[in-house]
This record gives sequence, structure tokens and C-alpha cells, in this order.
Amino acid sequence: MLKYYVRATDAIKRLGADKDGVVSFEYVIVAACIVAAVAAAFGAGGTGPIVDALSSAISSIGSLVTSAVA
Repeated sequence: MLKYYVRATDAIKRLGADKDGVVSFEYVIVAACIVAAVAAAFGAGGTGPIVDALSSAISSIGSLVTSAVA
């Protein structure tokens, strides 16, 4: 039992000192903010300038990808 306690304590200490984990957590926060913005714009009949800007950007990217592949 003591062996598992020591292993768990060491793992927690390594996790607290891991700088890469902080960076990946920041990416998760940024991704969540982007998803929230898109959901707010397109969810429940969204209208307005955000919907127009995102729709035109997605259409533009789609047509550029299609023309690059063809």
C-alpha cells in the first residue's frame, strides 16, 4: 500500500512541475472559446454579422480547398 502511495505522490509532483501540460490546457481553453462562439452564432436560428462573417469565411475556405484539389 505504501508503494502505491509513493507512486501517486511522485506522479502528482511531476504533474505539478510539467510545463507542457499547462500549454495543452491553454489550447483546450482556446478551443472551448471558439466552439462557444460558433455555437452562439449558429445555434437556435442565429442571425447577425457574426453569422454572416462566419458563413462567408467557411464558404470561401471551402471554395479555395475545392479549387486547390481540382
